[in-house]
Amino acid sequence: MPLIKRAELPPLLAELQRQGPPRVCLCLGERYLAREAADLLQQAIVATAPATVHSIDGDLEDPALTLAKLTSFSLLPGRQIFRVGDSRIFQTKTTAAAVWNRAVQAKESGHPEAAVRPLLALLQVGGIGSESATPFTDLTADQWQTAFAFARPAGDLSWADTLAAGADRGAGAGGKEAGITERYIAAIEKGLPPPNILILTVDEADRRQKLFTAIKKHGLVVDCAVAAGSGAAAQGEQKDVLRQLVHKTLGEFGKKIEPRALDLFFERVGFQPVAVVMESEKLALYAEQRPLITVADLDAMVGRSREDALFELTDAFGKGQAGRTLEILNRLQDSGTHGLAILATMRNYLRRLLILRSLQLRPAPRWHNGMNARQFQNDYLPALKEAGQWPELVKGHPYALFMNFTTAAGFSCPVLRDWLGLLLTAEYQLKGSPLPPRLVLEELFLTMLQAQRDGSGRA
Repeated sequence: MPLIKRAELPPLLAELQRQGPPRVCLCLGERYLAREAADLLQQAIVATAPATVHSIDGDLEDPALTLAKLTSFSLLPGRQIFRVGDSRIFQTKTTAAAVWNRAVQAKESGHPEAAVRPLLALLQVGGIGSESATPFTDLTADQWQTAFAFARPAGDLSWADTLAAGADRGAGAGGKEAGITERYIAAIEKGLPPPNILILTVDEADRRQKLFTAIKKHGLVVDCAVAAGSGAAAQGEQKDVLRQLVHKTLGEFGKKIEPRALDLFFERVGFQPVAVVMESEKLALYAEQRPLITVADLDAMVGRSREDALFELTDAFGKGQAGRTLEILNRLQDSGTHGLAILATMRNYLRRLLILRSLQLRPAPRWHNGMNARQFQNDYLPALKEAGQWPELVKGHPYALFMNFTTAAGFSCPVLRDWLGLLLTAEYQLKGSPLPPRLVLEELFLTMLQAQRDGSGRA
């Protein structure tokens, strides 16, 4: 049975009920969406015949024991569904870099709790036990490469140690049993006993693996992955997924949401499916008997940190998105953020761009437009760190630094200096003139955005 997208699963369920379910099902991708797809498969299987569901936590699982049960006939009547959540059977060094990036993205997006599971999975892949309290910091560059098959990230990794230390690292820390993958492949190709069905959910899997190919050939693979990043296509796909979740969750309470409130909801929560569902339930309960969720309900129940909104302001400004910049600026002021706090954020942002742009203009290491992330991480960044200038500005995840340098490359140093002067003038006006703060800030941003639009602010 071929690999299908998550949206193709509901129409397929009726056909699966008529023809009989596949013996092995893999739900791959975003964790909440993969679990939701597994729920639909499980419900469809149980609806056609009596079944016993054996739920297994992948973090505590012994894959060899699960395989032994799968290949044996049970004394229990009916179908036997073995559902393994967050299975470790696909964890390899090939997927380690993607797992690390997922942890970094969760931490940088303000959801450190979502980074714990990927970090623990990474320790399992590397066969690193619980002997050390600082397992990531302790690894040298060579040890990291050996354990995870990708280069050790630059910067302070103590945040990863802290998150991993707060969770139980004992279970399965030694990785999966040698040769177990090949045994799974052989069992799938031979065919599981008729009553037995295996449902796996995983966040990451190397699609070149023989195990993945075997499941796709003899079972069913449901792709629940969602495009990452801030590009228009990725943002559109993420919003489509979140929109479906919001409408489905509110529909269960017999409620709908205003279009304007829905857009604001996405901006506040971001692409966090679990958070979207939980916040939707909160809104539905708060509305009580009212059938429509409004912006006022959102303001009362769905908060957002000032730091998140300020980051969005600089992000929109750096991309030259005039409409979005002014919208976020007004929203910040409406929520009570002081104008001086906005100016302080922009001052730090422009100062950082100015320093990065000045580094790019140095003869060595040589920066060139069109440099890709791999060249930046492998060549430019190490040479820049070796030079020893502004070391505090070249710490952090290499890809995040690459994006900062790419943004800085689009501006000229004279214009960035002029803009810092405009910020100082605006600060004096906020502190000593009778002009409304909103007017001062809008004039400042419109002046800078117009320079970007005309090209006079670009390098």
